[in-house]
Amino acid sequence: MANTFTVLGFDYGKTRIGVAVTNTLTGIATPQSTVHARDGAPDWDAVTRCLQEWKPARLVVGMPRKLDGSDSAMREPIERFIRQLQGRYNLPVDVVCEQLSSLEAEQRLKQARQAGRKRKVRKDEIDQVAAAIILESWMQEYSHAQP
Repeated sequence: MANTFTVLGFDYGKTRIGVAVTNTLTGIATPQSTVHARDGAPDWDAVTRCLQEWKPARLVVGMPRKLDGSDSAMREPIERFIRQLQGRYNLPVDVVCEQLSSLEAEQRLKQARQAGRKRKVRKDEIDQVAAAIILESWMQEYSHAQP
């Protein structure tokens, strides 16, 4: 049986970064929190608190692409975020190609609201669910790569 470990996923944005967690045993990604950013600079204290709480062995960051497959305008800021994560925490960072995770997250939350959820859908929740979707994609790739 393969080793099990915790993975923290990020949906990077210039003002908000969604955070989700999974472990390789269950494969279930759970939205956790939103880290705020100012002018693209994350609140590193909040990121550090997430890592201290979950003690991940690996990090995953979503990299959006345009529908035609070309790079999005977010590529450079996300690559900078990835380099900073690696430099600050000395953990491996996987990049998952993702398209429309925020749109899918919003749809999931709207469906939950239609099914009886009381609260309105908030932007920070969309970011958190988008991070979970990114982790779900990573888990699918990871599980196929395991013997």
